[in-house]
Amino acid sequence: MESLLILAAIAASFMGIGISLNLLIKKQPVSHRRVSIRHFIVLILVYANVMVGFGVLYIALELLGVPVLKESDGLHTDSFLHLVEDVLYFSAVTLLTVGYGDIIPQGVGRWIAMIQALIGYLLPAAFVVTTFFHHDERPSKYPERL
Repeated sequence: MESLLILAAIAASFMGIGISLNLLIKKQPVSHRRVSIRHFIVLILVYANVMVGFGVLYIALELLGVPVLKESDGLHTDSFLHLVEDVLYFSAVTLLTVGYGDIIPQGVGRWIAMIQALIGYLLPAAFVVTTFFHHDERPSKYPERL
């Protein structure tokens, strides 16, 4: 039963990540504005959701007995709160930077960390591209005068 709940958490984290990325692409700035506060808030929420989604994935794999992270002095799994803290820290560092090396992915965790880092690098590009392409596609309010 516990394994089924963990697998459900993994599936939910993948769905949350996908929905967040879809939300970033679908939410466009208000007309006639290239920079939108709403767009920045959506970007921050997407980053937070992807970070937590991957964190849930790391926690679920650790609870299933698949070692995905290794700390310099061993990953402290004696306390669930400490495990959550370590996993969310690693997820944030992997998503926002290249990593510090204090917590190291191992096994399948390396592949998951690579995908997460790739998403972390592509999110700002997707933000900029969707903002400018959406702005250029709108008809001009003031038609060109001949």
